[in-house]
Amino acid sequence: MPDLQRLRADHAPAVLAFEQQNRDYFAAHISDRGDAFFEEFDDRFEALMADQAAGACVFHVLLADDGSVLGRFNLFNIHDGVADLGYRVAEHASGQGLATAAVEAVCRLAFARYGVHTLRAAVADANVASQRVLAKAGFSPVGPVPPAELGGKSGTRYQRDLRLSTQG
Repeated sequence: MPDLQRLRADHAPAVLAFEQQNRDYFAAHISDRGDAFFEEFDDRFEALMADQAAGACVFHVLLADDGSVLGRFNLFNIHDGVADLGYRVAEHASGQGLATAAVEAVCRLAFARYGVHTLRAAVADANVASQRVLAKAGFSPVGPVPPAELGGKSGTRYQRDLRLSTQG
């Protein structure tokens, strides 16, 4: 049974393996992280942990029974009860409902633990799977996203008011 956990320093090797193994799959749907991400991974991961400790972001990993990462579910730009949601799921784990279940769990955590009442997410128009995940998790489209936010791709911003519902 997959386990959603708040990101910790000891998750670093599994996160790196997840990103490396799924790089081509992710690049087909969202902007590629680039070679620098992998070359500077240790420093970047340390910076993520510092941002999380400062309360600017909260990162989660969905772990398989063997400790490998099945997905990442991140809250960032947390300010005044509003946060952005970003997530990615391993290719071999897609289509199993894991993303929807984890997004719903992060919504509950965001409201109950992190003081977030509104979540936003930006999705490329071509990323139909993510659009379905967000719709199933109670998000609604609220307008376009500037292409600069999505690596030059056109997209839609979705939003969910966590005060209105307690799905899941």
